[in-house]
Amino acid sequence: MLIILELVHFTLYSHGIMPENSNISWVLKRIGDIQAENRPRPSPKPNEVEIAVKVTGICGSDVHYWVQGHIGDFIVKEPMVLGHESSGIVTNIGRDCKILKVGDQVAIEPGIPCYICHFCKNGQYNLCKDMKFAATPPINGTLCQYYCCPEDFCVKLPDNFPSLEEAALIEPLSVGIHSCKLADLRAGQTVIIFGAGPVGLLAGAAAKASGAVKITMVDINQSRLDFAKNYVANEVVLAEREIPQGLSSVNFAKRFSQKLLESGVEQADVILECSGVETCIQTGIYMTKSKGTFVQVGMGMEVVPIPIADIGVREIKFMGSFRYCNTYKQAVQLVSAGFINLKPLITHRFKFQDAVKAFETVKERKDNVIKALILGTDTN
Repeated sequence: MLIILELVHFTLYSHGIMPENSNISWVLKRIGDIQAENRPRPSPKPNEVEIAVKVTGICGSDVHYWVQGHIGDFIVKEPMVLGHESSGIVTNIGRDCKILKVGDQVAIEPGIPCYICHFCKNGQYNLCKDMKFAATPPINGTLCQYYCCPEDFCVKLPDNFPSLEEAALIEPLSVGIHSCKLADLRAGQTVIIFGAGPVGLLAGAAAKASGAVKITMVDINQSRLDFAKNYVANEVVLAEREIPQGLSSVNFAKRFSQKLLESGVEQADVILECSGVETCIQTGIYMTKSKGTFVQVGMGMEVVPIPIADIGVREIKFMGSFRYCNTYKQAVQLVSAGFINLKPLITHRFKFQDAVKAFETVKERKDNVIKALILGTDTN
């Protein structure tokens, strides 16, 4: 009977007819299998608001769970709603809410910490061990009609904010802002960014807003570098794709960095490594100025050999970056004030019922996709 009801709901939905009190959600059933499913519409807890989700961006982690079923120790063991880059409109509020009201447009911060651990109390809630992050197993995500979130993890959009589409990009922009904060990036400094995907581009936008005077972006994809040059980069570098046979990755990186220096690319005050690629990490260390800062933003192999002696003798600060904390309001303010323009990154928009096509487009990097958005059920 349940299967028949689901088929009826999906048939109605695919024809643009929403079942009463529906909450159509895009669920990762198993590796390679994403399906629309009508789940119960949530009711907000006293400190929560219910949000009609209007826009959701596709992140590389969503695609990775779809293709691989896990990221490190985060393993999909049961069906999970995807999506965590979302914005929407408040449709209901819990009895204890005092900030938001029905009708407010908000950007949804998708990671809810415990509020009481050492890291939460010190304002470093991204390191909370009990973090419940949307679309990170086993927590359901935001790619649905309605989503409930604590009021204090929704940022109201000011009247001059461009649109709910840009608001869905506040999440990846926050990753870039957090990495710049960790680097203590200051006006007048130079930056090299490895990886010209959405996170790398937004890290560049955040670096520029922080006062960086020169931003160099490195990637293996020329079309992405062309985009980066028009968007935020002062100079771009096309990296070599393959390591010559018989050459270690560290030696390859050392040779590549020497080529960069000989071509006029200077070592930078700050390196933001957004690709997670082994040779980019190694090259980034060699391209960091003495006393400079290297921040690892991208996720790749769990274990990577690095030139630790070079880090030591040149007193390079080497640090990791995980998600973000206390960045959402700043991100909204930077966009509202015109310091960061998110619209150029939005290259593809898909109707809600075409979510699978959207995921396929991002996975296969079709049509020079940068950031693909899935629109809500009533915004098609």
